[in-house]
Amino acid sequence: MTRNQDWQRRDLNVLWHPCTQMKDHETLPLVPIDRGEGPWLYDFDGRRYLDIISSWWVNTFGHANPYINARIKDQLDRLEHVILAGFSHSPVIELSEQLVELTPSGLDRAFYADNGSSGVEVALKMSFHYWRNRGRPQKSEFIAVANSYHGETLGTLSVGDVGLYKDIYGPLLRTTAIAPSPACRQDRDDCRERAAEALDGMRKILEEQADRTAAVIVEPLVQCAAGMLMHHPDYVRGLRMLCDEFDVHLIADEIAVGFGRTGTLFACEQADITPDFMCLSKGLTAGYLPLAAVVTSDTIYQAFYDDYATMRAFLHSHSFTGNPLACTAALASLELFERDDVLNANQKAQSIMDDYLAELAEMPHLTNIRRTGMIAAMDLVDPATGQPFPASDRRGVRAYQYALEHELLLRPLGDTLYWMPPYILDEDDYRHVFEVTRDASRAALR
Repeated sequence: MTRNQDWQRRDLNVLWHPCTQMKDHETLPLVPIDRGEGPWLYDFDGRRYLDIISSWWVNTFGHANPYINARIKDQLDRLEHVILAGFSHSPVIELSEQLVELTPSGLDRAFYADNGSSGVEVALKMSFHYWRNRGRPQKSEFIAVANSYHGETLGTLSVGDVGLYKDIYGPLLRTTAIAPSPACRQDRDDCRERAAEALDGMRKILEEQADRTAAVIVEPLVQCAAGMLMHHPDYVRGLRMLCDEFDVHLIADEIAVGFGRTGTLFACEQADITPDFMCLSKGLTAGYLPLAAVVTSDTIYQAFYDDYATMRAFLHSHSFTGNPLACTAALASLELFERDDVLNANQKAQSIMDDYLAELAEMPHLTNIRRTGMIAAMDLVDPATGQPFPASDRRGVRAYQYALEHELLLRPLGDTLYWMPPYILDEDDYRHVFEVTRDASRAALR
């Protein structure tokens, strides 16, 4: 028995993995990871895998980054955790100062949670509670965008629209209005026209129910879990204008798209707007530790500021809110962004990706080739018809298996293959990603 096989056996005796039909592991081997270094993960038998999906979109500067490691180790010797109610500490103060400085103008206060779903829950509750504190409790509903995904807690599922995650829990969820998606095909659509059409659909919903709507929630520029669906910044810009016109909040879920993923530090920058709430997680700590931040305005904050005897206080909490180790990882990550001029350096990586995407676009079984910033995606189709394969074929799983056998962690969303790399890949790494993706897509046809 190899070391991998031993760990696989022990794992399957006791663990229940996320987003997994566990019976798959009767035929699809589990991959136990021993260590990481840069963009590579190494299993217990010494095989390696280039992490082109950033371990579920969280890793920005590679695994076991020496600078972030050193900062966390230093903080570990000083303070590992302290309650954030009535107490504070330097990492959370410094991080909050930086987030207020770096996020769009008008976002003045940071509230912390443990993960992306929890962060979105905070924003939903804050918006509802704000209107209640302002004497408008009827504003208790939300509007989401078709194909959106905001997490898997009950509140976040209620404002999502990906049936794979949501449908089974329908009886537990609130009803939410779903507006048209602005998603477009970059290779053939007029994406600005699609944005305008979607905004017309949103306007119609707001005309009917703005008086009872607390907020609209959106993933700016890329709807990731729906299959890396992309849209024009005009949609986000227009959405801000509609929310102002109809007096509802705008929640920008930048959990997956923040911290350079769309080419700018935050996706909202490309629309030149300030949301009422910006939800951040994933890349916030460079993939090191769970942390989420909801950055909001002083206007929102002041609506809760009162004597404790009232019900105006926002009494939401998590045990590990603002954890010092996680905040230190986030600070170290932000320092690397500045020190290494990462956003400009990523322009070269995007150019390399474009060259390879152009080659992939010539393959008849790959369609809808698209990229926004550091996110690239393509869809597997039947080359004879140009149509999607039946979902039951699980062609994406075949591509995943082939890629693993050839040193690449490529985990498709259905039949959508995508790249969301850490920001440290060199030209040889990108060449490897391209070649294995090309060959894995061919293997998926067999």
